[in-house]
Amino acid sequence: MDWTMALAGLGVGIIVGLTGMGGGALMTPILVLLFHVNPVAAISSDLAASAVMKPFGGAVHARRGTVNWRLVGWLCAGSVPSAFLGVLLLRLLGDDESVQHTLKIALGAALLLAAAGMLLKAWTARRTGDGPPAEIVVRPVPTLLIGIAGGLVVGLTSVGSGSLIIVALLALYPRLRANDLVGTDLVQAVPLVTAAALGHAFFGDLHLDIAGAVVLGSIPGVLIGSRISSRAPGGLVRSALIIVLLASSLKLFDLSTLVVGAVAGGAALIAIGLGLSRRYRKPAPALAPDRETISA
Repeated sequence: MDWTMALAGLGVGIIVGLTGMGGGALMTPILVLLFHVNPVAAISSDLAASAVMKPFGGAVHARRGTVNWRLVGWLCAGSVPSAFLGVLLLRLLGDDESVQHTLKIALGAALLLAAAGMLLKAWTARRTGDGPPAEIVVRPVPTLLIGIAGGLVVGLTSVGSGSLIIVALLALYPRLRANDLVGTDLVQAVPLVTAAALGHAFFGDLHLDIAGAVVLGSIPGVLIGSRISSRAPGGLVRSALIIVLLASSLKLFDLSTLVVGAVAGGAALIAIGLGLSRRYRKPAPALAPDRETISA
C-alpha cells in the first residue's frame, strides 16, 4: 500500500466533497506526473476510486437536502449510456494523443469561462445577498444533452464528471444555489463514473492496488469536504469552486504543477483577504437626526 498515494487521495477527496469536482482533473494528473502511473491505468484507477468515493459525499448532501433529484435523473439518463460509448470510442481511436489533447484544451477553456461566470455570480450575490433558494424549473431535453456530452467526455478522458457537468449546469440553471449545485453533481456522478469505470475495466487496464490506495484516502476526504459544503454559506462554496475551476483549467492546459499551485494559492489568499475584509468592515455610523425632525 502506497501511503503517499493515499494522502494524495485524501486531499483530492476533500476538494471533490467541497466542490463536486476535481477528481479526474486533479487525481489523474497526480497519478501520472507524481507517481509515474501509466495514463490508461491512471484513468481506469481514478474512475474506479471515484465510483467508490462519490456515493459517500452524495449521501451527505442527500441527508442535508441539497440535491435536485429531477436534475439527477435527467443527467444520468444521458450520461450512463454515453459513458460506455466514450470508452468504446477511445478503444476505436486507439487512445490517439491529438484527440485527448484537443478534448483537454476545450475542457480547460470551458472551465475558465465557468470560473469567470462564478466570479460574476459571486459579485452579484455580494451586492444582492444569496437570498432564499430559488425555484428551479427543470428543462428535460437540454439537461439530457448535458448528460450525454458529459458521459462521452468522461468515457474518453476520465475528466468531466464534475467539472464539465458543473459548467453546463451553471449555464443552464444560473439560479441554482452553490450547495445544491455541488450536491446534485456529486449524486449524478455516481452512476456516470461507475459506468465509465466498468467500461475501462472491461476494455482497459484497471490496477486494483492503485485504486485501493486512492480510495483509502479519498473516502474520509470526501466525507470531510461534503460536510463542509452541505452546511457552509454559499459564498464559501463559490470561492472554493472558483479556485478549483481555475486550477483544473490550468492543469488541463498542461501547465506545471508548480505554476498551478502558485496560481491556486494566490487565488485562495485573495479569497481569504476579501472574506476577512467583509467580515471586519465596520458599518457606517448612523447619522444623527436633524433638528427639524426632532422638533416635529
